[in-house]
Amino acid sequence: MKTPNPIKSLAGQTVVYGMGTIVPRLLNYMLVPVYTRVFHDQATYGQITELYAYIAFLMVLLTYGMETAFFRYAQKGDKQQVFNNAMSAILLTTGIFVLLSLLFYKKFAGWMQYSGNSEYILLVAFIVAFDAITAIPFAMLRKLNQARRFAIIRLVNVAFTLVLNFCAIIYFPIFFSDLAISLLGQETSLVVWVFIANLLASLLSLLMLGSVFRRFKFSIEWEILKPMLRYAWPVLIIGLAGMVNEMLDKVLLKYLLSDKTNAMAELGIYGANYKLGVLMTLFIQMFRYAAEPFFFAEAEKKQAQALFARVMNYFLIAGLIIFLGVTLFLDVFKHFIGEAYRDGLFIVPIILIANLFNGVYYNLAIWYKLTDRTLSGAVIALFGALITIGLNFWLVPIYGYLGAAWTHLITYFLMMTLSYVWGQRVYPVPYQPGRLIFYTVLAFLIYYISLYFKGLQPLSMYLFNTALLVVFLIIVFLIERKSASRINTSGL
Repeated sequence: MKTPNPIKSLAGQTVVYGMGTIVPRLLNYMLVPVYTRVFHDQATYGQITELYAYIAFLMVLLTYGMETAFFRYAQKGDKQQVFNNAMSAILLTTGIFVLLSLLFYKKFAGWMQYSGNSEYILLVAFIVAFDAITAIPFAMLRKLNQARRFAIIRLVNVAFTLVLNFCAIIYFPIFFSDLAISLLGQETSLVVWVFIANLLASLLSLLMLGSVFRRFKFSIEWEILKPMLRYAWPVLIIGLAGMVNEMLDKVLLKYLLSDKTNAMAELGIYGANYKLGVLMTLFIQMFRYAAEPFFFAEAEKKQAQALFARVMNYFLIAGLIIFLGVTLFLDVFKHFIGEAYRDGLFIVPIILIANLFNGVYYNLAIWYKLTDRTLSGAVIALFGALITIGLNFWLVPIYGYLGAAWTHLITYFLMMTLSYVWGQRVYPVPYQPGRLIFYTVLAFLIYYISLYFKGLQPLSMYLFNTALLVVFLIIVFLIERKSASRINTSGL
């Protein structure tokens, strides 16, 4: 019987998980044109951007690396026992978080300068709580290779969110404007419905995972949980540092900008244009869902390192195609955000490359996960977080959100480089840095050529940029085909 090609298997899993990650997020992305047109005041969208940044931080804190620990220890022992202990720990800590939120949400709102809208903070707390509780059940579906079910739940979640958002921020104010004003006080307070929609959708996901919970038994077995926590806490540090790298600018921007009156408007513009890098973010996210169990499953097999090197090649090629696809046709993509937000389009190429470097770093990070050196990963993540903090405090007051964009790129480049050098000493993988650098430089060259001819008529420009993208694809195809012909038939 012919052995399945692991790269094709990974690609297939990536596509299926993409149905549960990229499609929902693309659907969710449909809300960006709505928000940036309904909320004409950029400061309002700035509030949404900031509060979702807090949600991202809190999600990492409340799951504290248990997803990765679950994959690691479910591979070694009884996955149901591992699931029971991981889930029990998450339920305990989430319960404490909810209790503290109920007691002190008004104080938290005051510290975050949301005293007039303290209900936002309470809604955010419950969204995070529901999402944290579903994290391990979703991981269980991935472990059981139930990718279709995973995708269906995610799709239903986002479809429900979309319907609620459209009803709440478009149709409700139109047909019940007087009631909306009496209930919410002012037009900008309609932001509350964005979070209500998210909360209800998170609750729906929890209900749809009922069959996974059915087999759950509350269990705290220290001999199982202790090594999981020991493995997980560096992953928590990595996750928090990662959120610092990804989200800190959106939290700090209003404090670092010299023009305090326009700070939230600047954050709104930055957040909207950051979303234009969504295709790269989605690609990396769907790859991560498929890759984590894939790397653990393939690690003990013959020629695993050679396989991982080929995965890196294909990952970078796909990422560069997305970079060129968005930047060469940015005049099309810009219509996804309202006209009032398009002053920030110049940061989009920077954000795309920054996210691509982050994706490469994630690929490289297999060395510390497979060798149980998660503490080393925490060191790299903390290094990145310190760079992020320092550069934000230095660049944002001078360059505004452009400084925040460059901070992302510089940080991920340095983390990627450090991880490569360190990882090759611990867990050598025969990556092809020369080829990877060539592909990256070629993509940059094509992008800058397109800028030189930006003055062409729209149709001519689109045809010219399409030709440039085709040139890139042909060159990459010829190189990869020549390389593939040299590989023996070893199942790779």
